[in-house]
Amino acid sequence: MFKHSQLESVKAWLVDPTQASLPRHARIQRAVRQLILDGALGPGRPLPASRTLARSLGVSRDTVETAYAQLHAEGFIERRVGSGSYVAEMNEFFSGPRLSRRDALSRNQTPNLSARGEAMFHGGGVREHLSPRPFAPGVPETRSFPIQLWERLERQVLKESGTRALVHGDPQGAEPLRRAIADYVNLERGGRATADRVVVLTSSQQALTLCANLLLDPGDRILIEDPAYYGARKAFDAAGLDCVPVRVDGQGMMVERLRDDPRPAKAVFLTPSHQFPTGATLTLDRRLCLIDWAAKHQAWIIEDDYDSEFHYAGKPTACVQGLDPHDRTLYIGTFTKSLFPSLRIGYVVLPPSLVTPMTVARTLLDGHTASIPQLTLARFMDGGHFGAHVRAMRAVYAQRLDILAGLVRTHLSTFVEPRVPIGGLQLSCVLKDGLSERATIDAARRVGVELLGLSGLHASDGGQPGFLMGFAAYDPAELETAVRKLAGALRA
Repeated sequence: MFKHSQLESVKAWLVDPTQASLPRHARIQRAVRQLILDGALGPGRPLPASRTLARSLGVSRDTVETAYAQLHAEGFIERRVGSGSYVAEMNEFFSGPRLSRRDALSRNQTPNLSARGEAMFHGGGVREHLSPRPFAPGVPETRSFPIQLWERLERQVLKESGTRALVHGDPQGAEPLRRAIADYVNLERGGRATADRVVVLTSSQQALTLCANLLLDPGDRILIEDPAYYGARKAFDAAGLDCVPVRVDGQGMMVERLRDDPRPAKAVFLTPSHQFPTGATLTLDRRLCLIDWAAKHQAWIIEDDYDSEFHYAGKPTACVQGLDPHDRTLYIGTFTKSLFPSLRIGYVVLPPSLVTPMTVARTLLDGHTASIPQLTLARFMDGGHFGAHVRAMRAVYAQRLDILAGLVRTHLSTFVEPRVPIGGLQLSCVLKDGLSERATIDAARRVGVELLGLSGLHASDGGQPGFLMGFAAYDPAELETAVRKLAGALRA
């Protein structure tokens, strides 16, 4: 028979809400199995008769019989005709003391990670808002996306491809999409791309991780903007790289300082179209200076062009990759910002020598990108729908940026100075003297407003305190409501 504590343990499994999805016989089976694994029921120990245990637990005898049958099938108990059920004899590999379930859980809370694992864990990862609210940055408008058109194109893909679309895809990416991406980069961004130089990935974050691990060794120096995109810094930190900050001014990264560094770096990362988070655009002379430096030192340029589609003043400058005759630039783009986040398609345009190594490396991560969304996106682009959607959203976002800038000047001028960008999906605000960034962000969160602090994006303590305000995903009424809430919170 069970001891009282053992019976209570089985009852606890029956009422545990985390086990509610399991049928009763499975909960009983797992409870008894855990008692055996913990050593609370030793080898040869008799189990209660099914009728007796059923009565104690308030379940049917068939329920207990089903649980016992599963335990017998798994080798945890023996069933002897006319005698009853007993805990099976365990072999030498399962003898000796065992951790209790509580001890096991306790140990799992402090895992023994590798140095790289510790860096990844303590870096906190890159987490996006599942249900974004103003002013979460980097979130596009999805409510007006032409989803019926997308569904129609997807049905066409399934009809024409049939079951061929259900098998493994090319790890470099579907050829129709690579061709469409190359055409887009050449036409709209002034790039030098061909389909065989494009690798389709799940995100720009995956591209950054691959670049960090494929091109550099732990301890190698990489130059990054200061302030910088947090996802890039975390990817490089996790790879064990030595991130060297280079200041950003109104003309982008101050690349002139690269020439004065006595210890050349092996790579440089930057967001030249709309610097994150300042919104500055890297000037042409600095782009050319950067290309010359990379060629001289045989260094790589990692160019993240993540929201270059949304430029609100004049024609955007050509991407660095298109100006680089030495093939030292890796150009990263994504459709997460231009279309919708759950699409999970990004890409990188590579120097020819890196295409095969990068393709092989990505097979160690996720094998390939889902084929059906790739082929649907290719049709979306080839049919001119991507360009039309971007143009429509560019007009919407430009209007929302103007509205938000006006609201900030009207309701928040006492507290902040807005820095209105010429592109991108977020507006940066610098706090005026005496105001705490942490207190401001906490006050905003209490009234349901999300702000991303600027200080944490700087490598040093020299950055001005402030915050980013994403505006793309929120209509004018939502923007006004959120600004008024924020103003009230700060006044309080």
